[in-house]
Amino acid sequence: MNIDPVAAVIGFGVLVLSLTIHEAAHAWTADKLGDPTARALGRVSLNPLVHVDWIGTVLLPLIAAFTPSIPIIGWAKPVPVNVRNLRHHRRDFMLVAAAGPASNLLQAVAAAGVLRMWDPHGDGPGILGFALLRAVEINVLLAFFNMIPVPPLDGGNVLLGLLPSRLAAVYSQVRQYGFLVLYALLFTGVAEAIIFPPTRLLMGILLPGFMP
Repeated sequence: MNIDPVAAVIGFGVLVLSLTIHEAAHAWTADKLGDPTARALGRVSLNPLVHVDWIGTVLLPLIAAFTPSIPIIGWAKPVPVNVRNLRHHRRDFMLVAAAGPASNLLQAVAAAGVLRMWDPHGDGPGILGFALLRAVEINVLLAFFNMIPVPPLDGGNVLLGLLPSRLAAVYSQVRQYGFLVLYALLFTGVAEAIIFPPTRLLMGILLPGFMP
């Protein structure tokens, strides 16, 4: 199968930028809510190098970008948060967790807005248009993937903040098995069934003239 190297590089670049803003949003929100841990480590930054996980941000996304049968996936270094420094521990930790997916949705909305102004009829404006389209798609996917309510994903941490304290304490025990649960969801196709319907719906809302 032919690989378009330009498309692969654009997809990789968009993913790295999206993950960078995602992690910076976590760090910035934690700092504003009273925990300076991430700021002290230089994580309140849009410099990708401070957020890079060499496997999750570089190796796996590059393999996926040049392998059409594999979806582009990736992650960055988690932002450390000291919950004891937050002014309202449970509520603020939930807000810190939600800041990442929220930043992805904002990126998707911004990219869609620029694309619709640049190419209002969806005629295909070249490399810039393709980059903006990928930015919408990747950020929407990242937002919905991260909101799967399984710790350590952001959705799991948001759910812990919404549950009553007693239920949250019980559900927090899932964290030690979180990656196993997540892998099971990925390999059985359950994660895809959760993520793709809202992704297609939001993509259709943001870019109605661009979707098949």
